[in-house]
Amino acid sequence: MEYMEAGSLHDVLLVHRRLPEPAISGIARRVLEGLHYLYSLQIVHRDIKPSNLLINNKGEIKIVDFGVSGVALRKLNATASHHDSCIRTCAYMSPERFDPERWDDNFSDEFAGDIWTLGLVVLECHVGHFPLISPGQKPDWATLMCAICFGERMDMP
Repeated sequence: MEYMEAGSLHDVLLVHRRLPEPAISGIARRVLEGLHYLYSLQIVHRDIKPSNLLINNKGEIKIVDFGVSGVALRKLNATASHHDSCIRTCAYMSPERFDPERWDDNFSDEFAGDIWTLGLVVLECHVGHFPLISPGQKPDWATLMCAICFGERMDMP
């Protein structure tokens, strides 16, 4: 893989805090293109977050860290959900990963979790902090689960 001189999106956000909308839309489009390619191979990333998105000075994005990725199961099961919840970054987990019993047979598309996390990344780029908690707050697992699964909808910018 070529050198990505801008570092991760996390690094960029530490410097700039918030990004302009054209930059955010470009990032979202490029990540969606990468996810589309992965999904064509039936691969789910399962850990989309700013530190796993590398950027170069041309604005190209590379999705990295495939440590918890895998072949799509199309149906969540207890083993996959437990594995996911133990390894994956909790702040970016989708509701069905935190509470698989609540979603049971009503949820059958494992790809949706990657889209959820990309949505959080896009919001983080826009508001300048992780969007589901107060700026600077370092919540524990239970706080994150409550915010993601049961929290009030945030006001959209």
